[in-house]
Amino acid sequence: MRFWARVWAAAGLCAVLAGCGVAPLQPVKTPIPIECRVQRPARPAMPTGALAPGVDLDRFAAAAMAEIELREGYELELNAALDACTSQIAGRRGR
Repeated sequence: MRFWARVWAAAGLCAVLAGCGVAPLQPVKTPIPIECRVQRPARPAMPTGALAPGVDLDRFAAAAMAEIELREGYELELNAALDACTSQIAGRRGR
């Protein structure tokens, strides 16, 4: 009687351990941070920052319009640098 109890216990243990090995393996996709090696563009000197206090309206308006153009160009450079960094990440996702 004792012998058969041990046999059934051993068979049950083998069945439980065999059930653990049947589970299918699933790949785990974990994002890995990648350092961006694009240089940050230098911020240009803004024309309104160089104006003396009390400057007339015409000169201030001209400096403000020039500053808008400089800011737009700077934003384009920043967006280009950002696109270069994100394209590196998007290219590695397919691997």
